[in-house]
Amino acid sequence: MRRLLLVIILAAGVMSIILHCNLWRTNDNWSPHIDVERKEELIACAFKSNISVLLNVNKLYPFLCAENFLKVSELHGSHRIELPYGIKRAERYFQLALSRLPHCELFGEDDGSLCKKCVVVGNGGVLRNKRLGETIDSYDVIIRMNNGPVIGYEEDVGRRTTFRLFYPESVFSDPVHHDPNTTAVLVVFKPHDLKWLWDVISGLGLIRTSGFWKKPAMRLIYSLNQIRILDPAITKRAAHEWLHLPTRFTKQEKPKHPTTGLIAITFALHMCNEVHLAGFKYNFTDRNSALHYYGNDTMSLMIQNGYHDIVAEQRLLKELIDQNIVINLTEE
Repeated sequence: MRRLLLVIILAAGVMSIILHCNLWRTNDNWSPHIDVERKEELIACAFKSNISVLLNVNKLYPFLCAENFLKVSELHGSHRIELPYGIKRAERYFQLALSRLPHCELFGEDDGSLCKKCVVVGNGGVLRNKRLGETIDSYDVIIRMNNGPVIGYEEDVGRRTTFRLFYPESVFSDPVHHDPNTTAVLVVFKPHDLKWLWDVISGLGLIRTSGFWKKPAMRLIYSLNQIRILDPAITKRAAHEWLHLPTRFTKQEKPKHPTTGLIAITFALHMCNEVHLAGFKYNFTDRNSALHYYGNDTMSLMIQNGYHDIVAEQRLLKELIDQNIVINLTEE
């Protein structure tokens, strides 16, 4: 009986290795800079099976790189789609912005492990007084978004930030928030976003501010080494494959897009073998409840927002949590 169990265990182990080898073999273009040794580590640190099913065995490298973004975009079909989820008619702007960014790797060369346990920290008011800061700081990778502050809120949200997703209207401009250990990831929604990035990093002095829903940052607190551009294919997956948002809208309709928070979760699911969440629960029954863990905005502001389908996002998050694809640290 023991021999039979041993044979079954060994067979299961071999099948698992074959499965994950095939998974990575079908995604040879996942990273432009991964060597064989580190690829073997990725196989050993393969995703939980339910995450693999969610990704449909099609893992996308999250950042665009100057030397191959056209080839990668063709591979993903992004060259046939205009922004915000493709590059069509904006190729030149992508090329200009990427030409100024010296790096596109996911983690630094001195990072010895690619097996990551990640937490995505939302900006929801549910984080208030939860005192999760120490827990959040214990993760390998901490992902935040927009201008959710750390300073002054350390007990609830932690001190460290590995990645911070942003767009021009939401990025920090006050140097007090600068963290040299943070990688700032631009989520592109329109050509103006790329023109803005070129303006602020080119040093030419002219920063165009038209075409934004509010005035964008006039300077970046991050160095060029810290900046990446998210592949629009990641955002497209969140919008169309997971949220099933319409691909076309009438002139009378406001186009709906995923929130930066959901894009950050999608980003995490493509690079982490385990994903936890904090700060993603909203109270729709009380319009006066706190929208964020900081500031005085209330839920009424979110309810009035016509550019996001928050109900659909909350439903999707519940499914991800119920299926144990992600773990929620702030569920009440």
